[in-house]
Amino acid sequence: MRFAFRRSALFAAASLIALGLAAPSLAQEATQTPPVQAEDPAEAAAREAAKAAGEAANSPDQTDDFDGEAIVITPRGDVDSQDPEIIIADAAETPAVPPIPAMWAPIPTDAEGRSAYGYYLAGRNALTSGEAEAGADYLARVERLTPEQPRVREQAFTAALLAGDLDDAGRIAPDGEGVSPVIVQAGRLVAAVQAFVHGDTRKADAMLKSSPIGEPHDRAGLYVQGWIAAAVGDWDRALALPPVELDPVSTLVARSNRAKLLERRRRFDEADAEWRDLTSHAIASRLFRLPYGEFLERRGKRDLALVQYDAAIAAGANDRATTQARARVLAKGRAPAFPSWRQGAAQALRIAADQAIAQRALEFGVVYLRLALNLAPDDQTRLMIGQTLEQAGLEAASRAALGAIGPRDVELFTAARVQSALSLEKDGQSEAALSELRHAAAARPDEAGVAYLLAGQLVQMKRFDEALTVLNGPLLNVADQGFEVNFLRGAAYEALNRKPEAEAELWAALQKQPNNPTVLNYLGYLWVDSGARVQEGAEMIARAFAADPSDGNIQDSLGWAQYRQGQFEAAVETLEQAVAKEPANAEINDHLGDAYWAVGRQREAGFQWNRVLTLEVEAERKAEVETKLRDKLGQAPTDDSGAGVSD
Repeated sequence: MRFAFRRSALFAAASLIALGLAAPSLAQEATQTPPVQAEDPAEAAAREAAKAAGEAANSPDQTDDFDGEAIVITPRGDVDSQDPEIIIADAAETPAVPPIPAMWAPIPTDAEGRSAYGYYLAGRNALTSGEAEAGADYLARVERLTPEQPRVREQAFTAALLAGDLDDAGRIAPDGEGVSPVIVQAGRLVAAVQAFVHGDTRKADAMLKSSPIGEPHDRAGLYVQGWIAAAVGDWDRALALPPVELDPVSTLVARSNRAKLLERRRRFDEADAEWRDLTSHAIASRLFRLPYGEFLERRGKRDLALVQYDAAIAAGANDRATTQARARVLAKGRAPAFPSWRQGAAQALRIAADQAIAQRALEFGVVYLRLALNLAPDDQTRLMIGQTLEQAGLEAASRAALGAIGPRDVELFTAARVQSALSLEKDGQSEAALSELRHAAAARPDEAGVAYLLAGQLVQMKRFDEALTVLNGPLLNVADQGFEVNFLRGAAYEALNRKPEAEAELWAALQKQPNNPTVLNYLGYLWVDSGARVQEGAEMIARAFAADPSDGNIQDSLGWAQYRQGQFEAAVETLEQAVAKEPANAEINDHLGDAYWAVGRQREAGFQWNRVLTLEVEAERKAEVETKLRDKLGQAPTDDSGAGVSD
């Protein structure tokens, strides 16, 4: 077989998205959020502990009716969901309210004569297409035309949250009877934080003091209220111990916030005691060593800070923030500044976002991150927003957030470009994805992970010579290169029909990962299809199939090996199963046609070959199939209607 872009076991490792997963040794930094800024360790504690606990945030679906259509607000536990709404509505706790009417009389229209119906449908379409800002604008117009409609107001509110228009969201936040507590409490949190953003700290504090934020946003409300209370001088509330009913993870987070505020209050001994206790926990200790070390630095205790950083690194916290802190102490640099009230509140909201995201409540995470960004704008938060929106299936909104990240911080800029490229490739925008990766490579010309992703994208786009230029460059063509680089280089050589070089690279990859089904299948198929080492190739394919029997492409290789060995009946059975797994794959259908012909099932062979011509097929294979139809069956391929066309 010539190299084809269909074989998941062959080419998944060369597709852009899979590369980031299959090659962590090279691409880890490029595909994950880089630890560029000193992360609040309580954020990491919350995230890791929540993941370890395996908690999940689930809510039942809720539907609204509008002009005979159902509008679903769905929890994002299923990341493949395409619903655009951002907030999770708890239908079980929502009393019945009047539905959006099937017909308004008279129909509400604006000064330009546009109707609420038109705006509503336009808003829904925009949100479905990922155009969050346009969708929010349309739904806000509907709300202004129909303020008496609670469902419209709820959807306008959630759309504004998604788009980041938090002032508008705070203005129209629904409340009262019939509105889900999920939405009511989100609205109250947004209104309080936005008051703080705009400098009305006393109003924000009064809102939180008179009625604390309730479930399910109570955790975010608790974290942020300490910073707002401290900003107005209410230290009793700011330094209050966390509620006894709070879960263990959130208790640790709340105590880390309290330790910071104790330091700001100049109650240094109490702050030190809090940090020492937090760092004494067997599992979570390393997560609090960085902020404790920063506290010690500010107290002039560099030697003790270094002990904390060394302990964190020894425990596995070898992130950039910790290593930079250690280097700063050794260089006798200036201690990190204490965060401002707004920065502290933003950190608290990012912690809440981390917990929500770890629990798969992605919409909550986006809301908290949007609030944090308003309090203290920074590209780290923008990157988190983009990644969370992408996880929620909101690709266009994700790319909009990532697009706001500029080149000032090279690592964040690179991570944003790579994340955007992943999203664009997922949407089938390969050229745009390639452009983003070129920007990333230009920003980080020394980063092997980015170079590998760029090479993979070029292979995906069949630009093999360009891919080989990258693969054979100084970043990737090194003595200790990973098997994935050998494999990708071998795939590119094979596609260019440079078989000896392809075989050498694939053999090198196999020596590094002798049980990898992708490499076994690829090299095995190369040997079988060329006829050079059929028996050895067939044995390798059999090993690949035993390792991954669900892969239809590997099963096709197995069937083709049987065919090449003259085992035609077995080949038919194997290839039929492969076609069932990959019905739209032209090559597998072609192979099955050959197997049918070999056992005398000529009509079925003709059907399979004609089917190949209805699928996405390369010019060379198309010509081969048309020749078989003409020479073996005496017929031209079927036309678009499915009828045979005779010669």
